[in-house]
Amino acid sequence: MLDNRLKMCADMISGDGIVCDVGTDHALLAAHLITTGKCEKVFASDINEGPLESARKTVEKYGISEKVDLVLSDGLKNVSGEGVSDIVIAGMGGETIAKILEECPLELEGIRLILQPMTKTEVLRKWLTFNGFSIRTEKGVEEGNKLYSVITATFDKLYDDLTEFQSLYGFFRKDDEIGRKIRQKEAERLLKVSDSLKKAGKENEAIHYAAMANRMVEGSKAVQISDIYSFLDEKYPFSLQESWDNSGYIVELDYNECSVVLLTLDITNSSVEEAANKCAELIISHHPVIFNPLKKIQADSPVYRLVRNGIGAICMHTNLDIAEGGTNTVIVREIAEKLNISANIEPLDESGLGCIIELENVIDCDRFSEVLKEIFNIDRIKMGRSGKSEYSKIAICSGSGGSLWKLAKAKGCDALITGDVKHDVWIDANNSRFTIIDCGHFHTENIVLWELRRALEEKFPMLDIEIAESTEDPCMYY
Repeated sequence: MLDNRLKMCADMISGDGIVCDVGTDHALLAAHLITTGKCEKVFASDINEGPLESARKTVEKYGISEKVDLVLSDGLKNVSGEGVSDIVIAGMGGETIAKILEECPLELEGIRLILQPMTKTEVLRKWLTFNGFSIRTEKGVEEGNKLYSVITATFDKLYDDLTEFQSLYGFFRKDDEIGRKIRQKEAERLLKVSDSLKKAGKENEAIHYAAMANRMVEGSKAVQISDIYSFLDEKYPFSLQESWDNSGYIVELDYNECSVVLLTLDITNSSVEEAANKCAELIISHHPVIFNPLKKIQADSPVYRLVRNGIGAICMHTNLDIAEGGTNTVIVREIAEKLNISANIEPLDESGLGCIIELENVIDCDRFSEVLKEIFNIDRIKMGRSGKSEYSKIAICSGSGGSLWKLAKAKGCDALITGDVKHDVWIDANNSRFTIIDCGHFHTENIVLWELRRALEEKFPMLDIEIAESTEDPCMYY
């Protein structure tokens, strides 16, 4: 009566009470459960009358009309939860299943969910864990030449989160051969995505997907934090940092291993919470979580929360800005790529905090503004009123580099790209008819996280490295 997918769902049902079959279609699952004695009652729902009519014929055929209630319902909205022990949602996309659960009016605590997504299983896994559900089991099932997952979950109010890789990897047991096939198939898909990105010139993203494909087959593995620190020190030497800076291994752990790393521009309470929810043992940030000496550690501070959650912090500030391949280099590379030119870089100042790029052709203000908005993923920029309207030699200083405008002008630059420009700097630059372009402190630095992930994944492909979803501009714009 049942195909392999529905048979797996039936096998996972507890049998402790009434089963609700959402999207019942032909009511084959309901008929199986009743005729085999797995349960005494089934609510079979569907959003459309047509499938319910087909279900009615099945119920009548097996003479079980008294034990199967057919309900016209959008998801679970019209279903009674009284006596329900199990809810089955099978044969829909993962996003649709998540939406049904999100809109469910029933109290789901104590109810066993049996979920069989046809697509976007990773979306469903992430939604479940983020919304307080624990994934109890996940099994692979094969139907013809198709592979599917069947998940059981319960609402336990344990609000965790999954990294991108964890949501793709799933919760299969090691001895689940079909689960292994599912991961292998996902790895093949990720490699195809990687190849397409590489052909498109998107090297950072290509390496990311290739690394995830590798982990889909081999699993993620722990790495020594000391090895991570040594690699970062070699690539972006901490000795390059300015004398006033505080880059380094700022919050140390009493152990030396990690398997999940969170990358963020700033270590905030939100990013620490995200790291904890994703079981990350280490955060790598641009801005130091401790900058000035602390006279006390408050309970609501990120430092306290790092220590309380056993999460280490490596911070790379000015050394990441200065080093080859760091923040300013990434901006130059993006400009060169957008304008399809080869970029010759020269330092702006002695410390190396800024750099200069000379364009092959002059670019006008309007065109350059659009290029910068695309690079930094912003919808507006600030530009001085009295500077030039065409540029060929441009200075760049990520973060807050407005004070460098005089040096940029002295070196023959037509404009300076930076962020956090102060009012008096705007006035002075306008009086000198020099163009400052303010693209925001956050946006001119956040861009480096993708390069940092690429470098780490290239070196440690088995390490699960996530760019924080919580990393965001601290300001809102109306």
